[in-house]
Amino acid sequence: MDETYIKIKGIWKYLYRAVDKQGKTIDRLLTAKRDMAAAKHFFDKAINANGNPEKVAMDKSGANKAAIDAINAGRAVSVIVRQVKYLNNIVEQDHRAIKQVTRPMLNFKSFRGARCVLAGIEFMHMIRKGQFVVNGADLLSFAAQFYALAGQIRPV
Repeated sequence: MDETYIKIKGIWKYLYRAVDKQGKTIDRLLTAKRDMAAAKHFFDKAINANGNPEKVAMDKSGANKAAIDAINAGRAVSVIVRQVKYLNNIVEQDHRAIKQVTRPMLNFKSFRGARCVLAGIEFMHMIRKGQFVVNGADLLSFAAQFYALAGQIRPV
């Protein structure tokens, strides 16, 4: 789990992202603030959608650690937190693909627009990583796979 920065109307906002050991995207959340409440909201969202993790690797962010501690306080089986810089390299490398697409855009004009565009960018990245399967995918380009899958998924 890690967060990266995205510029919206000239102000940096925070894109929280979680990736598993194999590099597959688990969840994402765009927030205005980088605090315990935002981190807790992200963890709750990710856990509700994907189940309880055994371990979480993150950087030395105090807000993220406080959020996991708050979640662990109300659970019988706690999540093991590993705050080691080098264990977080998988998600740091995964940020690169998102930043590579958003950097030439320079700025998003609205928070809602940024959330929608980032959802599409993440979706395309997940297709490239092979997280979604389309019948006959080997014959289709990534864009064609996107359009085939986008018709089946409701917008965020």
